Amino acid sequence: MAHRDTAGEGLVVHRDNRSGTAALVELASAYTNTGGASGVKPQHTIVFLSTDGGAFGSLGARHFVEHSPEAKNVVAVVNLDTIATSSRPRIEISGPGPHSPSSTLLGSAVARISVVTQASPGRTSLFGQLLDLAFPFSLYEQWPFLQHGISAITLTTAGDRPVSDPPLGHLDIERLGQMGGAAQTLVASLDQGLELSQGTSSYVYVAGRIVHGWALALVLVALVVPFAVASVDLFARCRRRHVPLGPAFRAYRRRLGFWLWVGALFELFAFFGAFPSGAAVPLDPASSAAGDWPRLALTAFVLLAGVSWLLARRRLVATRPATVEEELAGQTAALLCLGLISLLVIATNVYALVLFLPSLHAWLWLPQVRDRSRLVRAAVFAAGLIGPILFVGLFAKRFGIGLDTPWYLAELAAIGYVPIVAVVLALAWVAAAAQLLVVSAGRYAPYAGAAEGAPPGLVRTGVRTVVLGLRARRGAGLSRAYGRR
Repeated sequence: MAHRDTAGEGLVVHRDNRSGTAALVELASAYTNTGGASGVKPQHTIVFLSTDGGAFGSLGARHFVEHSPEAKNVVAVVNLDTIATSSRPRIEISGPGPHSPSSTLLGSAVARISVVTQASPGRTSLFGQLLDLAFPFSLYEQWPFLQHGISAITLTTAGDRPVSDPPLGHLDIERLGQMGGAAQTLVASLDQGLELSQGTSSYVYVAGRIVHGWALALVLVALVVPFAVASVDLFARCRRRHVPLGPAFRAYRRRLGFWLWVGALFELFAFFGAFPSGAAVPLDPASSAAGDWPRLALTAFVLLAGVSWLLARRRLVATRPATVEEELAGQTAALLCLGLISLLVIATNVYALVLFLPSLHAWLWLPQVRDRSRLVRAAVFAAGLIGPILFVGLFAKRFGIGLDTPWYLAELAAIGYVPIVAVVLALAWVAAAAQLLVVSAGRYAPYAGAAEGAPPGLVRTGVRTVVLGLRARRGAGLSRAYGRR
């Protein structure tokens, strides 16, 4: 398989993957009758697929795997993309969902490229592969097949982000021949033992070895256990000392409600067309949807979110200084909620724990350093943000998105590429982080009740206003009726 479309918009058009298309045609010719000579006769049916929309979320490959009658019989896919640059040969294996191609297919591809080029092919780093399992993403066309459980890989000489082929006079002809020859021998070897290369699994490929997903999942879950034990023990100590936890949980509920409202507000903006829309596929980083921030819509969104926070924080404003027990209760409630979030992450995508584990183990120390200086507390809190910071930074570097990465990730959520469950869990984590932050900064206040002189909540205020307004209108109507009499 190779895509034939080009990236770019308007008058800016790139020479995208003509090397892969040329190799695809040349490989197909080996299985045809040309010049009176018989071509190679395969033992299985081989489909040579030229797709469109490869530079815009693999739309052609996605259409084939979802609608073509031949797709239900596909066992393995070898995709060719930009194979004529002078860079090191590379194999791409990541896709949506924690699925990787068959280890047999990957091993065969590594062996064929190593024989032809006298060097092992490049691959994503270990941490990059872990992040690909935690947040599955790829700009290459193997991902629609992996999404449907079909083993697929991409052979390329580009990086994590596809690039354009050089001009004809600057093509690396030797590299093109090597990659084409490796693809030809790979197809031939698959034809001999195709059944061994079917299906998908989860793993990381490091130092020529496969580390299976079940082993990674076991390690990640084991790393949650110390946090779970310590947070439950902290909860039990608070109960034994009669530290009231109800106001702390209600404070977290208030923060969670606000962040869920922010997420719903963002989805409403996307639903009504304020943000770019499209199919739930990886966006082309070079497109306007990925790089052009809708400033007017985002300004309106930020203003509405700010007004919502001013209304939501009325119950979280300190009416008196918080006691040590109340601050401890606030931290305990947030840590227990983080534990619940971790269980939900395990149930949805256990590999996403890579992003959460630093916050679990770092923030567990916040109750221990509450008497230390603000600098120490700030350092401990910042350590818990390592996971998300590394994820955003590595994502920006790998795919060349730079400072547009926050909007790019938000746009992936807006078009539905990021599952709504993942968005909700991320917002729940942000709410817990916000509560721990205000405690560490000395700005925490437990959820105040009416007995403590707190103003009524937004819902109660709204209902009361509506009821009083209806009563006033009814009273005015009765007065007018008696006046006419």
